[in-house]
Amino acid sequence: MKTKVLLIDDSKFLRKANEVALARSGFDVFGAADGEEGLRLACDKVPDVIVLDMMLPKISGPQLLQLLKQDPRTAGIPVIVLSSLSQKNEERLIHEGAAAYFEKSGLGLENGGSRLVDAIGSVLQTARAAHA
Repeated sequence: MKTKVLLIDDSKFLRKANEVALARSGFDVFGAADGEEGLRLACDKVPDVIVLDMMLPKISGPQLLQLLKQDPRTAGIPVIVLSSLSQKNEERLIHEGAAAYFEKSGLGLENGGSRLVDAIGSVLQTARAAHA
């Protein structure tokens, strides 16, 4: 069974680029353009991992992270946070439940999103080990 990845990003370009890179790597990817749609999809489809942008319309990334971690249906899903803000937020976001943090500029879309693919693999491995 393919790993399901929910990609929540209001940047259509970045969302599509990451969707293509992840699909090429064998993931079943679906995307949301805002926090509200992301929350609905997370509850409906219960993905294996969520990639979450912090700057979102309707429900902000930090608010959405909190909502996901408070809901029993989604609390166990690892969330990888993407942000265009510097890593000064990393410690707080990890404390609030993020499994990993990336600056968008450091994702390197020119190499096919391989850093994101690697991060998803690593986060899933950690999550599976914790539940084993």
